Amino acid sequence: MESIKINSGINLYHIPMTKLKTTTVGIYIHRPLCEWEVSLNAVLPYVLKRGCGLCPDNTAVAEYLENLYGARLGAYTMKLGDDQIIYLGLETISDKYAPDGEKLTEGIIKLAMSLLFEPVSFKDDVLEQEKNNARDRILAEINEKGLYAMRRCGEEMCKGDSFALSVIGTVEGVDKITADGLKKHYEGIINSSVIDIYVCGECDTTAVAENIKKYTETVAFKAAELPQSKIFGGSGEIKNVTEKMDVAQGKLSVGFRTGVKPTDNDYIPLMVFNSIFGGGAHSKLFNNVREKLSLCYYASSSLVKNKGIMFVNAGIEFKNFEKAYNEILAQLENIKNGEISELEFTSGVRAIQNELEAYKDNQRMMQVFYLGQRVSGTDMDLDTLKEKIGKVTMDDVISVSKKVEPDTVYFLTGKEDK
Repeated sequence: MESIKINSGINLYHIPMTKLKTTTVGIYIHRPLCEWEVSLNAVLPYVLKRGCGLCPDNTAVAEYLENLYGARLGAYTMKLGDDQIIYLGLETISDKYAPDGEKLTEGIIKLAMSLLFEPVSFKDDVLEQEKNNARDRILAEINEKGLYAMRRCGEEMCKGDSFALSVIGTVEGVDKITADGLKKHYEGIINSSVIDIYVCGECDTTAVAENIKKYTETVAFKAAELPQSKIFGGSGEIKNVTEKMDVAQGKLSVGFRTGVKPTDNDYIPLMVFNSIFGGGAHSKLFNNVREKLSLCYYASSSLVKNKGIMFVNAGIEFKNFEKAYNEILAQLENIKNGEISELEFTSGVRAIQNELEAYKDNQRMMQVFYLGQRVSGTDMDLDTLKEKIGKVTMDDVISVSKKVEPDTVYFLTGKEDK
C-alpha cells in the first residue's frame, strides 16, 4: 500500500487491487464520538452528497455519475471505538477498461473533492428530507431487534462512556439540527479533522494527489490527530437489564470485558478465541448452544477491537433465558479449562484466514481493513495478519480466554413474559 501525505490533515492511500475491474474511492473523516455532535455527523454526509460546485443538485450528481458509466456514490457514518467516521465513497470502472481511454478515476476524484470542499446543499428543503431519512434509519434500527438488543447492551454496559452513543444519532438530536447550524458545524470540522482517502484499484497516485491538492490548496488546515479510544474497564460487577417489547422472540445480548488492546500481543490470540467461541458455524456457541441443546435460534460472538469488549448475541424463546445464558458461560469456562478439540481450533484459525483472504475480492472491505489497522495503531498488512493468526497456539487461546469476563446481560423479552 502506497501512502502520500497531502497536508497536515489529509492522507492518501493507494491499495493496488489490480485483478478487479473497478476503482473505488473512500473518504473517511474522523471525529471524536461525543454527544453534542454525534447527530450532526450522522446527517452531514447525506447532505454533502446532495450537491456541490461541480454538480449543484441531486439531479446533476446523478447525471454526472451516469456519464461515468454508472459510477456509484454512497454515504453514511460508522464508529470504530470512540472514533465516529463520516464516510463518502464512489466506485467506477477501472481506467484500464474504460472506453476511448477515458479517465474515470479522475472523474470520481473531482466529484468527491467538490462534494467535500465545495458543498452547496445546506438548504432547508434538502435538510428536512435528510432529517426525515435520519429519523427513519433510527427507527429502522429499533425494528431490527437483534441489532437493537446489541446496541442497548452496549449503552447499558458503557454508560457515561462515549461508546454508548449510537453512531446514527438520536431523534431528539436530529430534530434540533438547522441548515445554518449544520453548515457551521461542517465549516468547523472540515479543516480540523483527520481525513483519510483510500483508492482501491488501478490509479495514477500522483495525478490523484494533484487533484486533491487543487481542491484543498486554499483551505487553511489545522494540525489534527486521530481520536483515541479508551479500553473499557467496567465496575467488576455483572449488570442485568431486562426490557419488554411486543416481540415474539427473545433477544439476549451479553457484553464481556476483555481488557485487551489492539496493540497487545494477546489481541491476535483473542481473535482466534472469538472464532472458536462464537465466530461461525464451527464455533462452540453454534454447535452446542444452538445445535445440540436447541436453546437458541442463533448465537454468535463478536469483538469490539478498540474498546476491549466482546458481545454474544442470541435469539431465544423467553422461557430459555436462564438456560441459554448459563450455557453460554459454560462454553466460555470450557475454553478456559482447555476443552478445545483440534477440529475446533483448526476450524477457528482457518475461518479467520479465509475471511481475510476474501477481502482481496472486495475493495470496500479492503479499505475498511486498512482503516481499522490505522485507527487501532497496529498498521499490519493483510498477509502479515494471516501469518500471525496461523502461528497462534491452543495455549495462547486458553491463556487469553481467562481475561474474558461477563459485564452486562441485556434481555429483550415479550410484554406478557413473566
